[in-house]
Amino acid sequence: MSETLDIARKNANAPTVAVPVQDVPAAEESVSAMPSLVGLTRTALAETLGDLGVPERQRRMRAAQLWSWIYSHGVTDFDVMTDIGKELRTRLAENFSLGRPAIVVEQVSSDGTRKWLLRFPPRARGEAPVEVEAVYIPEHDRGTLCVSSQVGCTLTCRFCHTGTQPWVRNLTAEEIVSQILVARDRLGDWPGASRPTDGFVPDAERAISNVVLMGMGEPLYNFDNVRDAVLIAADGDGLSLSKRRITLSTAGVVPMIARAGEEMGVMLAISLHAVRDELRDELVPLNKKFPIAKLMEACRAYPGLSNARRITFEYVMLKGLNDSLDDAKALVRLLKGIPAKINLIPFNPWPGSPYECSEWEQIEAFADVVNRAGYASPVRTPRGRDIMAACGQLKSESERVPAWKRRVAEGEDAH
Repeated sequence: MSETLDIARKNANAPTVAVPVQDVPAAEESVSAMPSLVGLTRTALAETLGDLGVPERQRRMRAAQLWSWIYSHGVTDFDVMTDIGKELRTRLAENFSLGRPAIVVEQVSSDGTRKWLLRFPPRARGEAPVEVEAVYIPEHDRGTLCVSSQVGCTLTCRFCHTGTQPWVRNLTAEEIVSQILVARDRLGDWPGASRPTDGFVPDAERAISNVVLMGMGEPLYNFDNVRDAVLIAADGDGLSLSKRRITLSTAGVVPMIARAGEEMGVMLAISLHAVRDELRDELVPLNKKFPIAKLMEACRAYPGLSNARRITFEYVMLKGLNDSLDDAKALVRLLKGIPAKINLIPFNPWPGSPYECSEWEQIEAFADVVNRAGYASPVRTPRGRDIMAACGQLKSESERVPAWKRRVAEGEDAH
């Protein structure tokens, strides 16, 4: 048995207890109506400074200063920006915010996984606040942050709890980047900040070394906002995450895959889960629009694909459905010629889920077939199951409310 599989088995069988956190800032019902500078591209930031009257010859320099304060130092107060003149700092504070979304709940799992339920304010009058979840997974030598790209999900994958929450809206670039900023706040991942004493945070230079777009939503159905957020995260003068440490996971929005490689250049993960169209049609209904053959064609053409930039294929192990040795052999044949890693994911149950996790002996036999074919096939250790933070378990209570219901709730005439 591989060491990874042995750890995964022990972790799944071990009793888990969620650890409540007491010092989380309370969620605020009233929020600033001012727009935020978080999430603006460098070009948009410079244009915003121009609107404030900053001379054109100074805009690039001032934008660089703001960028460093926001993304290298994590400041939320313009007054801290000592290399920017007081007059400009005042104008910025009068017109813009650097605030964070409210933390509604923070949970720490017995295995160190952290989950935040974050509330974002309405973007316009009449809209309701929305909530999403982000998850931090610490290892001894690294920390991975899983962020959401949509409220709810555009798709309805049957094995995924998020898929049971109807799509509400796309997250903005600000809201995606803000998940990283909140996590760095809570983990003490800014210069000079102290790491938390509760739970586990790796003893490494950076608490967050990897970011994965594997939370709520289908990233490629929110392409522009995800792209802008990714490029901000990868900017070397700010959050400075290597693009090889940012992974975008898609259920297979085929027309957007090549564009993601060209415009983002991050690592790609495919939520595959089946080797036959008839089964994938059931598990991942998007397959009816973009079947497996078309998906594999797009993967083979992914820009920058090489042995050093392999595609990860995610494969959730479902008892009696996709876990036979014949399925394993078919998977090997399907991926032939694609530089790939196969991530085997023990199914994480959720209330009302129609599936069961494969037996560990079957997962081990499946992994052996894939390994013998020359593919790395780690079994993903279940993390955060006790706080519903594991793969496929994220969900919030946000719902899409019709405009007439919002007006009634606000005491207005519904007609």
